[in-house]
Amino acid sequence: MRVLMALGGNAMTNAEGRARPEDQIAAAETAMAAVAGLLEHDHDVVVTHGNGPQVGNLLVKNELAAQVVPPVPLDWCGAQTQATLGLILMDALDAELARRHVSRRTATLVTRARVDAADPGFTHPTKPIGRHLPAEEAQVLIDHGETWQDMGAKGWRRVVASPAPLEIIDAPAALALIEAGFVVIANGGGGIPVVRREDGSLTGVPAVIDKDLGAELFARVVGADVLVIATDVPQAVLRFGTPEAEPVGEVTLSQMRAYAAEGHFGSGSMGPKVDAVCRFVEATGQVGIITSLSAITDAVHGQAGTRVVPDP
Repeated sequence: MRVLMALGGNAMTNAEGRARPEDQIAAAETAMAAVAGLLEHDHDVVVTHGNGPQVGNLLVKNELAAQVVPPVPLDWCGAQTQATLGLILMDALDAELARRHVSRRTATLVTRARVDAADPGFTHPTKPIGRHLPAEEAQVLIDHGETWQDMGAKGWRRVVASPAPLEIIDAPAALALIEAGFVVIANGGGGIPVVRREDGSLTGVPAVIDKDLGAELFARVVGADVLVIATDVPQAVLRFGTPEAEPVGEVTLSQMRAYAAEGHFGSGSMGPKVDAVCRFVEATGQVGIITSLSAITDAVHGQAGTRVVPDP
């Protein structure tokens, strides 16, 4: 069985959301213990991850240094965090595999995802990223070509496009590594967004790709039998936060779509995860899972988590 495991960016921080190096290393060790558990059961595992907190840290560095050095472009931030998180995850997985006497090689691939150059977000960006700044500090970054928006009492905040991924440019390299027996870590943050020029070449763009949609596309491209979106709760919940809250276990695709249409899943939290696993099940006829890191092995074997299965 080939499992595509998608780690949220917040899964690479501590419980309070801090992303100090030691916090990220500790979180990686927890995540890679789950991957090693799947490898021990002779499953192929491909790993992808979010990078929101890490890119956020780089944006703060951009802001603090903007009067001294030009800000690093957003696509460069994506590349840097893919490589850095890949290093941390590889080190953690190598150590865990050695402890379990499992012989597997690991590799990280800096991965680009093609988006639509005509996406309206590029002319009218709306996706807020980073922290709020006073107008005078935001102006320095505006002078460097960034788009910032007045958010009222909180100050100014950068806005960018958030286009859907259309193609994973470096998928052939990922597949070659997978077939060679590597545990591959790739397409972090949904992929580095690029567009194709008229001459066929590629160039990075200031945008962010939804990491769950990126994971769903990557799962299809690598031929995953299961897409697992790892989060900080054991499963999706109906009527979350109310006395009538009800965990969702195994559920058909049509029923899960119906729950989503009823508004059970928040647009900024569980909603994108539900949408991603439903898209995967719909496109492949395979299984999509939402669960916590500690329950991943049980969830893959049908004993935990929210499991979305094809309609009969």
